[in-house]
Amino acid sequence: MTRSELIERLAARFPQLPSKDVELAVKLILQAMGETLVANGRIEIRGFGSFTLTYRPPRMGRNPKTGLPVPVPAKYVPHFKAGKELRERVDRHKAPEPAAVC
Repeated sequence: MTRSELIERLAARFPQLPSKDVELAVKLILQAMGETLVANGRIEIRGFGSFTLTYRPPRMGRNPKTGLPVPVPAKYVPHFKAGKELRERVDRHKAPEPAAVC
């Protein structure tokens, strides 16, 4: 789901809200989440999951075009871990089909 699809779904679910207000609300929520991750390094939404920052140490990479080694600097990357309720809900709806016995 993209940001615009989220806005469309919310606007359809809450027709009393102007779509510009829904768009602004989504923008503000995502902005607040980004700022909180930068400041605190962790966001937890009960029943959904948590966002944390994971440190990636510097390493030597390789330029795919030339094959020459390239230093890759250290960085922090966002990481999402699904909560128990979300994992169970996804598992119920995406359970694999039982194998057919011939």
